[in-house]
Amino acid sequence: MKIAFFDTKEYDQQSFEPYVKNGIEFQFYDTKLCEATAELARGADAVCVFVNDDVNAAVIEKLCSFGIGLIVLRCAGYNNVDLAAASGKIRVARVPAYSPHAVAEHTMALLLCSVRRIHKAYNRTKDFNFSLNGLTGFDLYGKTMGVIGTGKIGKALIEICRGFGMNVLAYDKYPSEATGARYTELDELFCESDIISLHCPLTPETEHLIDRDSIEKMQKGVVLINTSRGALINSEDLLEGIKERKIGAACLDVYEEESDLFFEDFSGHIVNDDTLARLITMPNVIVTSHQAFLTEEALSGIAETTVSNILDYFEGRELENEVCMRCGNAENRIEEPAPIGAGV
Repeated sequence: MKIAFFDTKEYDQQSFEPYVKNGIEFQFYDTKLCEATAELARGADAVCVFVNDDVNAAVIEKLCSFGIGLIVLRCAGYNNVDLAAASGKIRVARVPAYSPHAVAEHTMALLLCSVRRIHKAYNRTKDFNFSLNGLTGFDLYGKTMGVIGTGKIGKALIEICRGFGMNVLAYDKYPSEATGARYTELDELFCESDIISLHCPLTPETEHLIDRDSIEKMQKGVVLINTSRGALINSEDLLEGIKERKIGAACLDVYEEESDLFFEDFSGHIVNDDTLARLITMPNVIVTSHQAFLTEEALSGIAETTVSNILDYFEGRELENEVCMRCGNAENRIEEPAPIGAGV
């Protein structure tokens, strides 16, 4: 079983090598999968892709022409795969859960860093500047956190927030029992939350969920956190909200146009993304490079589930984590194709 493994980083190889078994052979490529690089998959039996690989209709046609019958995503999101084009031609499986605590904990780390000005204090003390001027933060105790999306990650964050003594409002299209949060409509969540954290998938319905209109409904000084998918937020509207002092702070682990930037080192280059450049220069914005998933436990879980998906497919077992438009697993079945081009 030869698996063409795209967008490979050192930590990918390290985490997958212990799970190589039963005749699986990974062919690691550092390039992303797209129409121009799909030829690298010729001769493979399956492809393994990540969040910024572009698995569009043309790529799927090429993979099918090579006799490839399986696309395994080593992530939970699947908005970068054209499932309509894949339907009936090639099967798609994902990692629906690896370590929800990894993302939830990173979310809280970003929030604490922002509201207690830890990043600024760190930079100051490196220059032996021990002044406290401009470092005043605020208590999280008693504040209202709005959590949009209460899957495994959202629930894990709610638990953390309750430990801090926060009030938690939640919104989800399919509310879950015993979350410890009060479910409400989006408009109420926007109006009443001191902090809003996004943990929902990217779909046509949620794309640009945060835009000028929704920002207008929020409290002055609201803190926005996004560790889900970049296109949940309209980046230009976010920037305007910050400039107008409506948004007090933004913590972003993902970015709308991240696919050609994140996971790579551009420190010696000029980045041609003016919106991102302006966001990074803002003193109340923290950007991390889609690293919320990056813990040893999460990487191990991703590798284990991905290899299990591969073995299930090639050994003729039920593909439990399949994502498709008409598959039998209701949790993984979608009603319409996900949008292409946005990026655990």
